[in-house]
Amino acid sequence: MPAEEERSASRSIRADGLTKRYGSKIAVSELSFTAEPGVVTGFVGPNGAGKSTTLRMLLGLTRPTQGTITIGGRHITDLTDPARTVGALLDARAVHPRRTASDHLLALARTAGLGGKRVDEVLDLVGLTDAATRRAGEFSLGMQQRLGIAAALLGDPGVLVFDEPLNGLDPEGIRWLRTLMRDLAAEGRTVLFSSHLMSEMELTADSLIVVGQGRLIAESTLEDFVAARTTRTVVVRAAALHELARALSRAGIAYDHAAGPRLLVTGVDSSTVGKIAAVEGIALNELTQVRESLEDVFLRLTHDVTEYESHAA
Repeated sequence: MPAEEERSASRSIRADGLTKRYGSKIAVSELSFTAEPGVVTGFVGPNGAGKSTTLRMLLGLTRPTQGTITIGGRHITDLTDPARTVGALLDARAVHPRRTASDHLLALARTAGLGGKRVDEVLDLVGLTDAATRRAGEFSLGMQQRLGIAAALLGDPGVLVFDEPLNGLDPEGIRWLRTLMRDLAAEGRTVLFSSHLMSEMELTADSLIVVGQGRLIAESTLEDFVAARTTRTVVVRAAALHELARALSRAGIAYDHAAGPRLLVTGVDSSTVGKIAAVEGIALNELTQVRESLEDVFLRLTHDVTEYESHAA
């Protein structure tokens, strides 16, 4: 196997029949998926879907009841140098509140056999250089997230695992982290992250793993996930709307009337509608192709496996 392929294979995350039971409760059930290098993989599901339990099993913090979850085909406890192989953020608050940011990272670095220079590098990378001597207990949630990400990056690992890393970040911080995750993947690293912010998932992830009640619901690229579960809709408005409707009917294209007045055309793209209008000599005032958002698709797909559901009064 060429060196590049071997390095890529060593960075793949794979779950195979992963199951975790707590007494009579099944948190994860026969879950199988793969997260590949060079890709930002989003891990999504409703509350109670088993995401955090799965990530804890990946990192060796929880033992599976059955099945496996590995990095490069090896359990994390079998890795020769785990700190340089995988970096993780599960809980940004998992730091002694009286310890400074620099001291916290330095303690982790020494445990992993890393030098102090790397501490300065990651503090700069996450924008905490000026806060290096401040106690972590004084940090906002957003600053704690940045410190947790710095800890994950200490060993310059090829695999990054982030559980809800966007929590507490302001808009600038969210954009920064989005860019960071995409840059890390572009370097050939495996990036697996969970988030409840579907709008950000849509902007950041290349692939999705969707779970509900501990089971796999879907695994695909983001583009394929949305395309396979939505109907293309073209919104069109014209002065000669009735003539356009008749032309669409002759072409066997479905549409509905909407307020405006407008037509909502389904099953074709905007280019097709525009060509039909052009052939008929109909001037268009509006021609817009729309689709459901990732959030819409996600909510519809996971509606039946949502553990906690709110209802309007």
